[in-house]
Amino acid sequence: MLKCPNGHENVDGLKICDECGASLEATATVATAEKPKATGKAAKSAKLVLTRGGTVGKEFPVETVGETHIGRWDPDGGAFPEVDLTSDDPEAKISRKHARIFVQDQEYFLEDLGSLNGTYVNRGPRLLPGSPQVLKHDDEIVMGKTFFRLVEE
Repeated sequence: MLKCPNGHENVDGLKICDECGASLEATATVATAEKPKATGKAAKSAKLVLTRGGTVGKEFPVETVGETHIGRWDPDGGAFPEVDLTSDDPEAKISRKHARIFVQDQEYFLEDLGSLNGTYVNRGPRLLPGSPQVLKHDDEIVMGKTFFRLVEE
């Protein structure tokens, strides 16, 4: 599988992304790693709390089993995220399929899904698609112009 610059997966051999039309020439020579699968259950439940942008203080539960997708609702594009920021992101800085949080070995991980405006943890470097980062209690997550705090309960 090949990923376009916007994070969409395409079958090998294509030159243009089926979903967005981006060139796949540069990615054709780079092998795409299989995404880590969500396994097990987190030790504690968690939620994302909006701290800047949208409705400050709004809480979004994070799945303790499986994945929690973060983005904007888009039935035409097949985006139905558990954390739907459509009403909290009036400037559309959050991609429809922006990021995901998943559980592996009783820890939460955050992975950017090829978003346009990026995903950051604790104001560190931009997360690269396919390179999940461990999340800890009270970590700050920035997506576009929207800020969250991860709160483990």
